[in-house]
Amino acid sequence: MNKLQFHNNKVLKLTNVLKYKILIDEESFDLNVAIEQMQSYIKIKGAMQIGPLIQYTRTFINDAGELDMEIIMMLQCNNYINSVEQPYIMESVVRVPNAMYCRYNGPEEKLKFAYDKIQLEAFENDIPLKGDSYTIFVDRDEENETITADVFMERSDK
Repeated sequence: MNKLQFHNNKVLKLTNVLKYKILIDEESFDLNVAIEQMQSYIKIKGAMQIGPLIQYTRTFINDAGELDMEIIMMLQCNNYINSVEQPYIMESVVRVPNAMYCRYNGPEEKLKFAYDKIQLEAFENDIPLKGDSYTIFVDRDEENETITADVFMERSDK
């Protein structure tokens, strides 16, 4: 089994996306609880979750001039949810037309190699990246303690 499968130019298209921005400063934050709450919210609104969890990560320079990070968890739904309340945001389409892509198969703690692979390919081919990433957690094999994840990083050259 290939642990890393790379493609230089892929399109990521997500539809009916419920978003939740994680506030990293909260010490009592529990990601699993937040995901369960998102899934419950989708059901309460009469929709169904379609597909796996998606994590969007973006780094930026904050007002204090320091490197900061934004993390948004996303779940796709079978239909658009109208009148979404805070802390959630609903988008009908999230489209990343020009992304470098890597599928990763292996232990979760080594997922960083997928990001490294994309960054190395971008560096070697002089391809500028926007500095954000979408990680789709496709599958989890509890028995073998491995995951399958798709990582997309948007290019800024097209």
